Parts: sequence; C-alpha cells; structure tokens
Amino acid sequence: TPLFKRCFFLSLYPMTEDTKIYGLRAIIEAIEAGKDIEKVYLQKELEGDLFKELESLIKSKRISSSYVPEIKIEKLSKGRNHQGAVAKVAPISFQDFEITINRIIKDIESPIFLMLDQISDTRNFGAIVRTAECTGVSAIIISKTGSAPSTADAVKTSAGAIFNIPICKVDHIKDAIYYLQSCDVKIVAATEKTDNTIYDVPLTGSHALIMGSEGRGINPSVLKIVDYKAKLPLLGKIESLNVSVATGAFLYEAIRQRQ
Repeated sequence: TPLFKRCFFLSLYPMTEDTKIYGLRAIIEAIEAGKDIEKVYLQKELEGDLFKELESLIKSKRISSSYVPEIKIEKLSKGRNHQGAVAKVAPISFQDFEITINRIIKDIESPIFLMLDQISDTRNFGAIVRTAECTGVSAIIISKTGSAPSTADAVKTSAGAIFNIPICKVDHIKDAIYYLQSCDVKIVAATEKTDNTIYDVPLTGSHALIMGSEGRGINPSVLKIVDYKAKLPLLGKIESLNVSVATGAFLYEAIRQRQ
C-alpha cells in the first residue's frame, strides 16, 4: 500500500486561462452563487447603488479587491461591457474546510496536511502544490486574504497537480489550527526561531505542516499556538531557502520517518 493515501477531486474550470466575469450585477450574482472569486478589480471613483452593493459584498465575503484606473479595467475586459468592474474566477474549485478535514481524518490513517501562511508568490504556490501532491499530502489549507492567487500560472507551475489535491480557503489560519488540534492533529511550524531541527520532531502521526510567507515567515501569533517548531540546518552563508524548496525538504523528511 502507498505510504500516503491520496484524495482526488475534479475541478470545474479549465486550466488554460483565468476565467473573468464582467459587470457589477454579474459579479454580485456570481459571489452570491458561491463562485470562487479570486480578485475583483474596481474602477476608481465609480459611484452608484450597485457599486456600493458590490463593495459591501466584497468586504463581507473577504474577497481580495483593487481599485484601478479605467485604462486597467479596459485592458482586463478587452472591449466587453464591464460597468467599471472585472472579477477573476479561480481556475480551481476550493473545498469546504471542515467537511474536507472530517472526511480525510475518517478515511485516512495518519494524514498529513499542509498549511500556507500567506504564501504570496504564484509560482512558489504552484511548485509547493506539485511537491505536496507528489508526497501524498491529504489537503492544503490557505487563507482567503494575502495568499497567492490560483491563476493559470499556478496551475502550470504545479504541472496539473493543483487539480489532484483538495485546497481549502479559510478566513483565519489560527482558527484552522484550533480545529485541527481538536481533531488530534499535531501542528508543526517551519521556522528558524527554534533550536530544534526537522530531524528532532516526530512526524509519524496525524500532522499539519505550516510554511510561512516568503518575506515574513509565519505570523508570530500563529507560532504561539503550534505544537512543534522546527528548522532546516543551513550550512552555507545564505540564511534561508526558497519556501517551495523548504517545503519539499520538510515533506520528504515526513516520508522518511513514516517508512
């Protein structure tokens, strides 16, 4: 039997290019219908009741948005009737966090989850997803804000792996950690702020590995609630690894321990 069992799902969107929605009413309806909106671009100084309704909906749903000049909207819409608003729909379908976690814990013995604390580079994200799929990670958890967009570039960099592993978006990483801990999943943070190396930390049971952002690392408030902290030994002059490379090193150490 394989070391890790994998959980596959089918994406509802093609992997060739980003899907866009044009117009205020169309975007409002898409959000209310539960579409996975990656980002909304709003024309600066736009006014009107419908615009205010969309603004309010974006804030309540915690959807990423930017106010841009009209020329940017025109470029995004390529001549379509945009009414001052264009939305990008994620090329993948995100999964419900609690339903996904409960299903995996029920079906898989000692799963390993991957949590990304605001990884913002799209290609790093794609590379991480590819490694996660290859190492049998059961699900990836990201935050709704501050995370890299799941664009066609991310799909391409992942070599299609992004369609083979559940990805869950959560409002707050800390809440997701508390939920996983309530399910007896140990949380391991990859951070240089510890004396323990990855070889000192047990990874043989149900675990979730947290990788931090390229610039800041893991949020200090998150580090306070994890079960273990671990770092990779660095023997050269460079003080850090690319986050996708570091993720691979951590995940393959998990495989080594589980063999």
